[in-house]
Amino acid sequence: MRHLRWLLIVFLVALGMHTAGRLPLPEAHPSDPPAETEPAETEPAETEPAETEPAARAALHPDAERRTDRFGLPFRQFDIREGTVQRRQTFADLLEDQGLAYRQIVEVARASRDVFDVRDIQAGDAFRVYTNPWLQQARYLVYRPNAIRYVVFDLQHPEASYAGERPVTTSWKSAAGTITNSLYQSLIDSGASPELVLELSEVFAWQIDFFRIQRGDRFRVVYEHRSVDGRSIGPGDIVAAMFRHRGETYYGFRFDEGNGPEYFDENGNSLRRQLLKAPLRYSRISSRFTNRRFHPVLKRYRPHHGTDYVAPRGTPVRSVGDGTVLYAGRKGYNGNYVKIRHNATYTTGYLHLARIKVQPGETVKQGDIIGTVGSTGLSTGPHLDYRFWKNGQAVDPYSIDLPPARPVSPQSQTAYDEVVNRLMKRLNRTTLVQPGPAS
Repeated sequence: MRHLRWLLIVFLVALGMHTAGRLPLPEAHPSDPPAETEPAETEPAETEPAETEPAARAALHPDAERRTDRFGLPFRQFDIREGTVQRRQTFADLLEDQGLAYRQIVEVARASRDVFDVRDIQAGDAFRVYTNPWLQQARYLVYRPNAIRYVVFDLQHPEASYAGERPVTTSWKSAAGTITNSLYQSLIDSGASPELVLELSEVFAWQIDFFRIQRGDRFRVVYEHRSVDGRSIGPGDIVAAMFRHRGETYYGFRFDEGNGPEYFDENGNSLRRQLLKAPLRYSRISSRFTNRRFHPVLKRYRPHHGTDYVAPRGTPVRSVGDGTVLYAGRKGYNGNYVKIRHNATYTTGYLHLARIKVQPGETVKQGDIIGTVGSTGLSTGPHLDYRFWKNGQAVDPYSIDLPPARPVSPQSQTAYDEVVNRLMKRLNRTTLVQPGPAS
């Protein structure tokens, strides 16, 4: 009887190994543990297809989705440890902690270079390690530079490493509010993400001086809400917006005529102008254009024909429009200085930069990074001194009304009007959050 029992056990083990041989890619390595027959309690099986995986994975076993996790790995066969990249931690540090020899780490980095450059690993990013519980050896490392993208490093066959993206679910949400303290706080009060501050400032970058927003200004916005695996990853693009500022009402509607989405007002006029209102993304202004300002270094009153933007050292400075670089270098009290000619009428200057990223004679586009905020020259702290000339005369850039770019084409006007009518109704249905006491 005992002999028959042992024969039965051997038969069942052989049958299990035959079944395990039909597991989906990645193929089981001889050192991999056998697949378990019971579902892991710590991580539920996932059923959605990995849309961005290599083509070879399209021919998986019909039950593959239930046997692999969201990164395409047979997670039931491994012990999984999750972590976050620490400050000054490198790819080698991550794998040395898993017991890999340095020579093996170098080979993984070399073989996977076309998939991901391991030198780009950043502190704060998530990773997970799949360990063979039988041999106590790390088999895979999954690195996630953001909530969408991931990189799978195959530590035993590094040439099979691959990158992918998790599918993003997008829905529309609405928010509205009245400003009592700041746009940032008003968005939070309305239940929206404060990240929408930058999105709104970009949509209306040519119409509204977001550095002069005042109490009582109002906004309504319809925006994309994005999620991955059921978790919010923040707002996407703005679909439609209304902003009431200093007695003027501005509308912006996203519309694509086939060359990429742009924003237009309710009549189909482009919101884009020849020059941006500001050379920095939303920051704060410390001193404006004036003919009489007390200079903090020279200790006397003198004209200040520019606008000072206080911002952290290293903040990117962008060209407000297309143009040609006339000057890029050190220049006395101006410190590191860039001057750009946009056309026969307009020229702009950018003073006290920490770094200059353009050269004289170079052509730049609107929004190109030309340097970073610093405190070179006659300066008391990190800031950007922005200068604006019209026909050679220094003027206040906020007093200039520039012509718009191309409007919606006549062929697209009917379709655009339908979009505006639909989105305008949604904007008007959005409830304004009543302002509370200013803090």
